[in-house]
Amino acid sequence: MGVQGVLAGRTALVTGASRGIGRGIAERLGRDGARVAVHYGRNEAAAKETVAAIETAGGSAFAIGADLSTSGAAEALWEEFDRHADGLEVLVNNAGIGSTPPIGEIGEAEYDAVFTVNVKAPFFILKHGMGRLRDGGRVINISSGLSRTAVMPDNMAYAMTKGALDVFSRDLSKVLGARGITVNSVAPGIIETDNTAELLHGSADGWDRAAALSALGGVGTPAEVADVVAFLASHGGRWVTGSWMDATGGSLT
Repeated sequence: MGVQGVLAGRTALVTGASRGIGRGIAERLGRDGARVAVHYGRNEAAAKETVAAIETAGGSAFAIGADLSTSGAAEALWEEFDRHADGLEVLVNNAGIGSTPPIGEIGEAEYDAVFTVNVKAPFFILKHGMGRLRDGGRVINISSGLSRTAVMPDNMAYAMTKGALDVFSRDLSKVLGARGITVNSVAPGIIETDNTAELLHGSADGWDRAAALSALGGVGTPAEVADVVAFLASHGGRWVTGSWMDATGGSLT
């Protein structure tokens, strides 16, 4: 599709886009014609692979680095972004720490770290990015099915961060709605990425147990989450805001 796509002429920023779900989203938005800012925390080489994949498919992309666990990360991210673009239409807050130890084991430093990356970073990325986001734009926050189910209570602190992110999406939709900007959460279930490799492949029945959670009897892929994000980013998603989109493959039914 390349520049002929539905997002032609628009710029998108996807945080944590060097691998996994973020890479899937970045590649899809690139195929839809957006110029994609591929954010990474530490792995510049992986981010450049995502950029190369987008360009190979006929799209346009650039990599920007900012460690979201550090103070001032949001300002650093936008300073880097401003070197390449003068505004954007689509912002996808995908970067996150994907799991946490159980309540009996987690320490304060680990707790603070997951809230810093998963909640504080998206909040301040928006605080400093609202002026760069053009009217009629899109904000899509990647949540989790775990914000609505206790099926994995040992991952409690992580699930708590996604609950906070959902409230952020809901309230921010009222803040930005007057400008025609939609804000939504997309909540994946178990998706096959390197983050879930141990869960899916660490035991003989890991994959089967994960697949059994889904009404569709499978494990999701980054592309399947990216399709939902692409809809919300498109003109077709213009009347959906403040919403929580279940992309768990029916794992909550």
